[in-house]
Amino acid sequence: MQTIDFYMVDAFSDQTFGGNAAAVCPLTEWLPDDLLLKMAQQHNQSETAFFVRNDTGFELRWFTTQVEINLCGHATLAAAHVIFEYLNYPETEILFATRFVGPLTVTRKGDWLTLDFPAWETQEISTPPELLLQTLGISTAKEVRVARDYLVVLENQAQVEALRPDIAAMKPLEKMVCVTAPGDDYDFVSRFFCPGESVAEDPVTGSAHSMLIPYWGDKLNKTVMQARQVSARGGDLRCEWRGDRVLIGGQATLYLLGKVFLR
Repeated sequence: MQTIDFYMVDAFSDQTFGGNAAAVCPLTEWLPDDLLLKMAQQHNQSETAFFVRNDTGFELRWFTTQVEINLCGHATLAAAHVIFEYLNYPETEILFATRFVGPLTVTRKGDWLTLDFPAWETQEISTPPELLLQTLGISTAKEVRVARDYLVVLENQAQVEALRPDIAAMKPLEKMVCVTAPGDDYDFVSRFFCPGESVAEDPVTGSAHSMLIPYWGDKLNKTVMQARQVSARGGDLRCEWRGDRVLIGGQATLYLLGKVFLR
């Protein structure tokens, strides 16, 4: 029987039940991919982060209940929180090696952790898919763009908060959907919908800010911004645009510590 430490962390929150929960499992060596997927399915969180120590830091991977994914912000923040707070890590910066987006760093300053992620450019769609606006329950959008995910821009925060989309009906789009607008007390706000995943609306989505920060940085002519994801749980993000990189800052709170028993 193999025993693995298990952590559940509320990322992008300084309060329990805020932000976005992620499971985190430190490993001594990589297990088979099918076993990692089964573990993520058993945890039944939007993402489980697995990491293994290497010569320069840690190798990091993320699994949903469906597949391994190329980038996940909140689970990276959660993994860094575990390393800094519970694994006796003495430095103020962690270097993560990843399989799809290269090296990522997370730095600690007080209670805030800052992710250094790639910036993603989005392309405008002049004629967005009819299904996209239909499933969001809106007739028009200020702008629709696409990168890894769809980016739908609305006029104001109230419109984003009022959305009651048919997320299951979005599945034929074959992309996640991020909706954003200028914020009332923040530079911008957003929500993030995940058709086909176990979590229909992601509470706080770090990776989506890889495209949100460059978009709003250009629109607002700013490099430093404050953002909030206005889901039911909600979360605050400190954002900085540095050309082809973005910095995404957040806090994290441990919810659960336990053991996984693999027989």
